[in-house]
Amino acid sequence: MRRGPMAEIPVVVLGSGGYVAGELLRLLSGHPVMRLRAAVSRSKTGTRIAEAFPHLAGVWPAETFVSADAVDALLDTDGPVALFSCLPHGQAARILDGLLASAEGARANMKVVDLSADFRLPDAAAWTEVYGESHGAPERCPSFSCAIPELEPSAPSEHVAHPGCFTTAVTLACAPLVALGLASPPYRVSAVTGSTGSGAKPSETTHHPSRFGNLKAYRPLIHRHAPEMEMLLGRLGGPAPEVRFVPHSGPFARGIHATVHVDLAHPMDTASLADAYAAFYADAPFVGVSATPPALKEVVGTNRCRIGVAATGTSAVVMSVIDNLVKGAAGGAIQWMNRLCDLDESSGLELAGLGWG
Repeated sequence: MRRGPMAEIPVVVLGSGGYVAGELLRLLSGHPVMRLRAAVSRSKTGTRIAEAFPHLAGVWPAETFVSADAVDALLDTDGPVALFSCLPHGQAARILDGLLASAEGARANMKVVDLSADFRLPDAAAWTEVYGESHGAPERCPSFSCAIPELEPSAPSEHVAHPGCFTTAVTLACAPLVALGLASPPYRVSAVTGSTGSGAKPSETTHHPSRFGNLKAYRPLIHRHAPEMEMLLGRLGGPAPEVRFVPHSGPFARGIHATVHVDLAHPMDTASLADAYAAFYADAPFVGVSATPPALKEVVGTNRCRIGVAATGTSAVVMSVIDNLVKGAAGGAIQWMNRLCDLDESSGLELAGLGWG
C-alpha cells in the first residue's frame, strides 16, 4: 500500500560534501514526501549548505551540515528513515555498519541506499578481489543488493547498493540484448564520462587544462565497473556475458555516452531492433528508445536514460546516454529509495533537462 500524501519521511545524507551529495540535496529540495533532516559532513559540520553549494542557496538558505550524532535523534521516528550514503569506497561499509547497528538497537526502520562500491558485489571475497583491500563489514553484504530499478520488479533486499554510473549506462544499453537473446557475447563497449565522475577532489587528470579539449581512455579492459556490468547482466538469463569495456575521460562536466557493438544472433534492421527495445522498456518511465543516436544534452540534469540503436544484417550498435550525477547516482538512488519507502518511483524525479547548461 502506498503511503499517504502527508506522511513525511526524514532523510539523512551521509558524506554531504561532494558532487553526488550536492545533487541529492538539489533533488531532495523538490521531493513531495522526503524531508532533509541531517546533511552529515565531518569536514563541514556547522557550515551552511549554501556556502558549500552556492547554487542551492535558494532552497537551503540557512540549513547547516551536521555531525553523525544528529542521526541518533531520528531513530525514534514512526515510519522509515531514509539514509543516502555518499561516503567513499572503503569507508562506507564500516560506518554504515555502526549506524545500522544503532538503528537495530532502537528498532528503527532505517532504509539505506549506498552510493559507494562497498556493497555492490555479491560478497566480501568478490569485493576484495576487485578492490584489493579487506571489506569493512562483510556480515552486512547479504542485506544489500546491487540493482538497477528498471531491471528489478521490486527491491531485491532490505537495502540497496546503487550501481556505478558507467554500470548504469552500459547495463541499460545491453539488458534487452541479453534478456531477449538478441546478441552473442562479447559485448564491446566504449563509454565517455564527464569530469564530475571523478569526484570533487582535484587531481592531475581532472584538472581543467588537462581535461579541456582532450579525450583519453583509461583502465581499458580492467575498469572496476566491468564486473558489476557482468553480474547484473548475468541475472537476466543464461551465463554472464563478457563485457569488454573501455572508459574514456571526456572534456565536459556531466554525462556519460556509451556505445555498445555486438553481433546479433540473427539479422535485424534498425526499426525492428528499436521496436524490441521499446517493448522491453515499455514500463520504464525514465528510459526512452529511438532509432536515432542520442545526445548528452537530452538527459543532462534529468533522471532519464536515452537509448538509440542501429542495425544492419547481424551487426548492431546500441548507444546510451545518462547524466552520471543523476540517473547514474543521486537520481537513481532516490528512485530506489522511493521504492523502499513504498512511494511511486518517479516521485521528485520528473525533471526537465538543462538543455544548454
